[in-house]
Amino acid sequence: MSRMIDRPRRTRKLGSHCRPSGIPGGKLAATKDPMTDEYRLSAASLTSGYEERQVLEDLTIRIPDGSFTVIMGPNACGKSTLLRSLARLIKPTGGQVLLDGESIFNMPTKELARTVGLLPQSAIAPDGITVFDLVSRGRHPHQHMFKRWGHDDEAAVRSALENTGMTQLASREVDALSGGQRQRAWIAMALAQETPLLLLDEPTTYLDIAHQIEILELCSRLQREGRTLVAVLHDINQVLRYATHIVAMKDGRIAAEGTAEQVGTEATIRSVFGVDSLVIEDPETGKPLMIPKAPVH
Repeated sequence: MSRMIDRPRRTRKLGSHCRPSGIPGGKLAATKDPMTDEYRLSAASLTSGYEERQVLEDLTIRIPDGSFTVIMGPNACGKSTLLRSLARLIKPTGGQVLLDGESIFNMPTKELARTVGLLPQSAIAPDGITVFDLVSRGRHPHQHMFKRWGHDDEAAVRSALENTGMTQLASREVDALSGGQRQRAWIAMALAQETPLLLLDEPTTYLDIAHQIEILELCSRLQREGRTLVAVLHDINQVLRYATHIVAMKDGRIAAEGTAEQVGTEATIRSVFGVDSLVIEDPETGKPLMIPKAPVH
C-alpha cells in the first residue's frame, strides 16, 4: 500500500479552496499541474475516432514528464480513444500527437516501441504461448541484427514477472490462466519493454481488490523511479489516491485536469459523472475521498 502519512485519524469535509474556477460555457477550468512544466508526450488540436463517429474533437493535452497521469470519466467519454491515439493505434483525422516534439506517425515503429509501451484493452495471446514467452515479447523492440537475446533481456523479463507476481506461473500457458492472472501477464510484458513512457488501458480490469492495489502500488513505484505512466481507470477513489496528475473527460473533451485536490471536488464529480457526492479528507493519505450520494436528475 501507499506510504501512510503519520497523522491523527480524522474525517473532515474538504473546503471550498479545492474547487476549480468556472469558465464560460459551463466547463470547468483546466488547472496547471504544479509538479512540472516539462513533457515529452502531447497532443495538439486532436480530432480522432472511428469510422462511424468522431469521439475526440480539437483536444489538446500535455502529459507531465515523470507523472502518473490517470484519465477518468464516464463510459464512452473518449478515455480509451485518447489513450489509443497517444499510442498510435488510431490515426487522428485532425491535429497531431507529438513525442519529443516529433509526430509519432513519422517515427519508425521500433524506435517508438523503445520509448512508449502499451497495455491495450482485451489483448489476445497466441494459442499455446507460455507466460514467459509472452512477457519475452516485450523485449522485441530491443532486438536487431547485431543485438540478440542477452542477459539484459533475461533480467528484464525476470524482473517484470517478479513485479507482477507471475514468476511461479512463468511456464504455464496463457490460455490456462484466470482473467486476473492473464491481465498481470500482459502487464508484465509491458514492463519488460522497459520504456520510459508506459500507457495502460484499464490495467486493473479483471483483478480482485488485492491485485488492483498491487498493480497501482507498482505504478506508483515506477513513477517515483522516473517513469511516466498514463492509465485509464474507473474507480474514482483509486484515481484520487494514486494519480499525480488527473485528466477528467466528458463527451470527448477534457473537463478538468490537475492534482487530486484540484480535480477531486464535489463540483467536478457532479459535472463530469452526474452524481452528487460528499468529498472528505482521506484519513490515511490526506487526499480527497469521494462518498457518492445519488445521481443528478
